[in-house]
Amino acid sequence: MSVYTHLGYRKVTPQQLRTALQEPGDAKLFIEGIGPLEKRGEARKGRLLIAHGAGAGQDSTFMRLLRQALSENGVQTLAIEFAYMQRMREENRRRPPPKIDGLIEEMARWCDVVSQPNSPALWLGGKSLGGRVASMLAARDGAAGLALCGYPFHPPGKPDKTRLAHWPAIACPTLVMQGTRDPFGTRDEVEGYDLPASVSVRFLEDGDHDWKPRRISGRDQADLIAEGAAGIAATMAASR
Repeated sequence: MSVYTHLGYRKVTPQQLRTALQEPGDAKLFIEGIGPLEKRGEARKGRLLIAHGAGAGQDSTFMRLLRQALSENGVQTLAIEFAYMQRMREENRRRPPPKIDGLIEEMARWCDVVSQPNSPALWLGGKSLGGRVASMLAARDGAAGLALCGYPFHPPGKPDKTRLAHWPAIACPTLVMQGTRDPFGTRDEVEGYDLPASVSVRFLEDGDHDWKPRRISGRDQADLIAEGAAGIAATMAASR
């Protein structure tokens, strides 16, 4: 908790969290026994439990810009950090993510503690690894919807090792926002997949895995993040 105290997080119990989430305004909360959660924006178009990628937490440039853009588009984000990322902060050194089954259980617990009666349906999502975890949880337990940002369809350079075995079990509305140059799944590769009817893929022109386009495109990362956030908000609003 010490690292998160310096980052402005307030400690609450899981029981106190329900009240804290109903309070107006943004909030940084550290839930005892679970970890940090940052609430941003108002849920005019929906609520999104959003997880980070494998190597960087919620303070990465991508995640900060994405949450801000989603807030501006009427989506309330509930941003979480997995336990291994918390340890990375405390120890000030990098470590690989654990086996994905454990991350799925972590996200399931987060769903339990943030779910509230009479609140907008909770969508799940995330960047890269975070989106993969969300998709596997949705395939197992169901979800109101999925917003997957830079989905890791396969490891870079290994297009035959796809991560789609669980996708036939995904029944909820699912939006994938993918850069056309993403090494984890380019447009040409993704357009060749047989994806469930519930899945919609939208491509961000010239974007890489972090939605960064080349300078020659005349656009920048912020442009593509704004486009992606607008697409997510519109999809969530249309599903209500």
